[in-house]
Amino acid sequence: MSTPPRWNGPFDPASSERGLGALSGVRVPVSRRPDEASARTGAGKGQGKGRRGPADPVRALMHHHHDLCARAVDPLEIAAGLEAHGVTDRTAARFRHRDVFSLAEELYARVPRAEEPAPPAAPAPGRALAARMALGALWLLPGALCAATAFAALRVDAIRKDAAVGLAVTAGGAALTVIALWLSLRRGPLRVQGSGRGGRIAYALGVGWLLGYAAVGDWLLTGLLDGRRPYEAAPAARAAVLLALAVAPAAWCARRLAVRARRRLAVSRGLEEFAAGVRPLFAGVLTAFLCGLAALVLAARFTVPGSPPAAAPPSMAEAAVVALCALLFLARLLAVHGFRRAALTGTAVACAVQAAALATAAAARLPGAAPLGAPVARLTAAHGTAAIPAAACGAAALALLIHAFGALRRASAHGGPGARTARTAPATGTAPNRAP
Repeated sequence: MSTPPRWNGPFDPASSERGLGALSGVRVPVSRRPDEASARTGAGKGQGKGRRGPADPVRALMHHHHDLCARAVDPLEIAAGLEAHGVTDRTAARFRHRDVFSLAEELYARVPRAEEPAPPAAPAPGRALAARMALGALWLLPGALCAATAFAALRVDAIRKDAAVGLAVTAGGAALTVIALWLSLRRGPLRVQGSGRGGRIAYALGVGWLLGYAAVGDWLLTGLLDGRRPYEAAPAARAAVLLALAVAPAAWCARRLAVRARRRLAVSRGLEEFAAGVRPLFAGVLTAFLCGLAALVLAARFTVPGSPPAAAPPSMAEAAVVALCALLFLARLLAVHGFRRAALTGTAVACAVQAAALATAAAARLPGAAPLGAPVARLTAAHGTAAIPAAACGAAALALLIHAFGALRRASAHGGPGARTARTAPATGTAPNRAP
């Protein structure tokens, strides 16, 4: 009986599989990586699971933000939505990408698009120019109507000495101005999308209070502090004309900020780069708006009869109206870019300060409550009654300005409707795996 040969060397699985393949005539694939072999055969499940995790680190992010990626029309909206959810360049590095924009490009390429209607055809150049001219005329319409109304009402009152005719002209012109203002805010860069009915009502009440105080607030405060005095229409007319004329530069500045920020978002390759470019852009837009207000103060003086001469220094009442214009512009700009709560808070604070001044002045007329109105009395005695709205609107505008410098530098503030939707309604569930 022969003894079988003994093998004293190490066992080679690859050579054994090659030998079996040669005997059976079937080619057996050889795996030189133990983790892949264990994943196929079912052995070593822990190793196979650990291998599959880091092999596709973007898959979990695709599941969590599937709705955002499916609705996006370009990678920029995905980048803005990710940034709104707290994904930074450092977070993108954990997904093997250099920045959020590169990660958004992969998500846009891998997630199928949702079924959407075909985009409308681009308008002809002539029609686009006509549309821009019509929109610009719409921005100028509130200021033109308000200036014509103020001039006509004051001239009729001065010539005919008939309060009824002046009141009728004022009411008709004010109605037309309000309609033109509503139309200019419904279209163009000052339009706020996606706000609920409660938010719109609260914002309208706040703006209505601020405009009402600009018209009669100083007269009421003077009457509470020093007794009843006749109402002067010229200061209120100048305030109304300045506020209406400010619609045009506000719309132009808002449009310039939106277009330039969107363009910068398209060429930026990182969140810090985009933020560094948006800060000077926002500062330049705000500076242009304030310079436009300085010119409009002179225009209001020339329009309204009985105004101070053009060479006179700005009064406290004009400073209060300028502060109100800045507050309304910043609040509208934040609301347009999705920060409606901050806009509502800023206007509410200004309203509260003005209401508190009127309330303390009224309470000071009660017996024994004179100390309540002492702060307001001292401030108005030193700087006039217009110091109250100037301080209230100026402080609120400054707070909104600080907030805007931090909020508008984010890519999610300029990423389009998809980014705003993602910020207001973050994903709460896991979408089905539709990735290829």
